[in-house]
Amino acid sequence: MGIHAAISSDPEALPIGSDGRRWYVVHAFTGREKEADAHLRNQGFDTFNPIEIRTVRHARRLVTKSRAFFPGYLFVRIDVDLDRWRSINGTRGVRSLIMQAERPVACPRGLVERLVEAADPDGVIDTRSTLRPGQKVKVKTGPFADLVGTLDRLDNSGRAKVLLEIMSGERAVSMAGHDLEAL
Repeated sequence: MGIHAAISSDPEALPIGSDGRRWYVVHAFTGREKEADAHLRNQGFDTFNPIEIRTVRHARRLVTKSRAFFPGYLFVRIDVDLDRWRSINGTRGVRSLIMQAERPVACPRGLVERLVEAADPDGVIDTRSTLRPGQKVKVKTGPFADLVGTLDRLDNSGRAKVLLEIMSGERAVSMAGHDLEAL
């Protein structure tokens, strides 16, 4: 299931137009996002179910898996005044639309559109860092801001281990990977 399949009925209409359709959040049962997506598309709804590829260690092996970018959630593009949106709540794999009072709450304009642009044709959003072990990095924030070090390790959860020159020696410091920039 890819982005083109997920938004197959009208790929030209991704930008918000005069048709009144907006993106809304569907709360799906966790782990059943693909099922909910398929059933919504079978009903004629435009959907977007972003996924990410993760490499995890399992039984002393590295295993690459795809999973929902937002576990338990996906997006549907509807016009609440014209479309039969109440049927979404009864779709297999769906808990409900995110609602306020009696109406679905639209996503902020441009949010889902930016996610769609960031995804590849298969709906995969690449979250893997461009940082590599052994690379020189600069710390952007925190108590070690502006220090330069060598990236020792970056795990799948985004934690980094950096070797910094501190107090006449090289010290290993653990921090969030997004606090680093490549040099």
